[in-house]
Amino acid sequence: MSIILPTTLSLAAAAALINFWLAMRCGNVRRSQGIGVGTGGNDLMERRMRAQLNFAENTPWVLFLIAGIELAGKGGQWLAIVGGLFMLGRIAHGLGMDGSGPFAKGRMVGTLITMLTQIGLPIVAVLIVLGKL
Repeated sequence: MSIILPTTLSLAAAAALINFWLAMRCGNVRRSQGIGVGTGGNDLMERRMRAQLNFAENTPWVLFLIAGIELAGKGGQWLAIVGGLFMLGRIAHGLGMDGSGPFAKGRMVGTLITMLTQIGLPIVAVLIVLGKL
């Protein structure tokens, strides 16, 4: 018997693409500024590296919770929407980490979406375990 988790798989694919995009943004600064290893004291390089690491720190927990909720049979459209908003928030955060320009508020928006997701999904998971959902 195979179990297909369409929401989890779709979001994991989106996460892989976002991570690749964040890595490319780092690579672009490295190439243009001649930075081999580390930040080279470059503020933009540091910001972009932090954006990618922040993504890598937060995304696995969200994907794990989404998979668990989906495996418990309690997913559905709402879960895909929450996951999609989380991914959009991570893009906004990545753009906002550049620190200026039209996307500067993206960091705050992305952080807020991430926090709400990381509070909401564990609450749902616990309610599922307790048989309340």
